Amino acid sequence: MRSIWRGAITFGLVNVPVKLYSATEDHDVALHQVHNADGGRIRYQRRCEICGRVVEYQDIDKAYDAGDRTVVLTAEDLKSLPSEKSREIDVVEFVPADQVDAIRLDRSYYLEPDATSPRSYVLMRKVLEDTDRVAIVQFTLRQKTRLGVLRVHGKVLLLQSLLWDDEVREASFPSLDADVRIQKREVDMATSLVRSFESDFSPADFTDEYQVQLQKLVDAKLEQGESVDTEATFGAKDDDEGDGQVIDLMEALKRSVEANRAKAKPETAKKRKRA
Repeated sequence: MRSIWRGAITFGLVNVPVKLYSATEDHDVALHQVHNADGGRIRYQRRCEICGRVVEYQDIDKAYDAGDRTVVLTAEDLKSLPSEKSREIDVVEFVPADQVDAIRLDRSYYLEPDATSPRSYVLMRKVLEDTDRVAIVQFTLRQKTRLGVLRVHGKVLLLQSLLWDDEVREASFPSLDADVRIQKREVDMATSLVRSFESDFSPADFTDEYQVQLQKLVDAKLEQGESVDTEATFGAKDDDEGDGQVIDLMEALKRSVEANRAKAKPETAKKRKRA
């Protein structure tokens, strides 16, 4: 991994030098656009609408349209902002982890100690572990002032940027105000269904099926050409989406429980054989 930012966590008078790394990466199959008539590559160009020339990125400034006027902001203007110059991850407060709603989480970054002695880094990690809290921080990254949460992730400090309060929409739906009565037997059956699905979450057990199938399609076209038989590649599609009958909630729950129990039996038998 390559660090994308260097700075320091400031915790009172304690200074924790760190390097910042993106904690996630995109695993999608890389595709580009082509003209369907001749296969020609579609490219996007930065073209000036006044002179018609293609403009290099280093010759482009940003602007704000105020309606009757346009204010141009150069790269030097943006670099002059006090927040842009800051290289600090400033701890504002420590809060219980359950007070940070998951809807506010944005991007995740690993923080590596950037000092000869990682004592201050280990101190910060221990404080978070011992208090069972997370740190709410503010920092500037890529020309944006950001709110974030600092937490312990194994042996590393993990920084997760948070959406600002006005970036989270309010869920206001009239349908939620309807008076809906749930019967006890429906709750019991739904609870039984939940229990039949109970497990421990293991991310490695899940696969991005679309990307797997997309790569399989690409490989098939590379081997067989454009006229690849998708049914032969993926198998015939089952068009039977159900019998078309409308079943009530209780019946749907009952069928789901029975189906999941039947599905679980072979797995249980396999585990017993291994034991």
